[in-house]
Amino acid sequence: MRAAAIATLAALVALAGWLWLLGGADQVSRFATAAQRDVQNAMAGSLRALRAGETGALTNLWALCFAYGFVHAAGPGHGKLIIGGYGVAARVPALRLTGLALASSLAQAATAVILVYAAVWVLDWSRQQMTGLADDILAPLSYILIGAVGLWLFVRGVRHFRIQHDQHHHHDEICSTCGHAHGPTVEQAANVKGWRDALMVIGAVAIRPCTGALFLLILTWRLGIDWAGIVGAFVMGLGTASVTVFVALAAVGFRESTLSLIGHRGVARTLAMAEIVAGAIVVILATQFALRALV
Repeated sequence: MRAAAIATLAALVALAGWLWLLGGADQVSRFATAAQRDVQNAMAGSLRALRAGETGALTNLWALCFAYGFVHAAGPGHGKLIIGGYGVAARVPALRLTGLALASSLAQAATAVILVYAAVWVLDWSRQQMTGLADDILAPLSYILIGAVGLWLFVRGVRHFRIQHDQHHHHDEICSTCGHAHGPTVEQAANVKGWRDALMVIGAVAIRPCTGALFLLILTWRLGIDWAGIVGAFVMGLGTASVTVFVALAAVGFRESTLSLIGHRGVARTLAMAEIVAGAIVVILATQFALRALV
């Protein structure tokens, strides 16, 4: 078990080092941008074929939607940041975190559908106005919300760390003086803190719709094949989820591998430190992304 934990941790650290120290993130970003452009062009061709009634055009369109969601999520994005940061900082079981990753991606698709049809039916907006709203307003707002989640994790980690430091008790021990536990047990820490946590994570991701989904929905609306675009937007969300679920599992693997090496008695303090560090990183990166979006 210890050897497996060390191997998992080493692999994840090596991946992080390649991404952030050796320029891997830039290479992935360039690949993702070029791939998105190619897939978007292919989607336009599939829409024309679907409009013409060609056999297999619908299946091809939805396959391209999934591919677009995948390559879109492979580049720098706020979904991976919030899911990964939350997964490292909070002892959320893998199944629940993957559920949050999936729900976030599908909620992002729902946001695109709501935005497009509210804009065309109620406001009579153009494509430029919709993409302008998504890129100029919703994108910075999403990063601000992600920064707020990071700040919340940081403050919660500080509070948990102070409890551990001030009381000098292990998190699952009972105080011999007062008869009460002064920190969460491992089992308690494994539970999502309720709907507030889930809604914060999902909302921070979902508030900014994918530009590719907007492109698809606007074109299918103009062509009179709305249902194909709506289904395609959610298929695109599943493609995005395929990456964010991987990030969720990697975050859980990193967290649990680290905790297994530390040992049972250090879990509570380590989780508190993880909340502090992950929260600070999320705040810093979200601030950078927000500033880039505003410039």
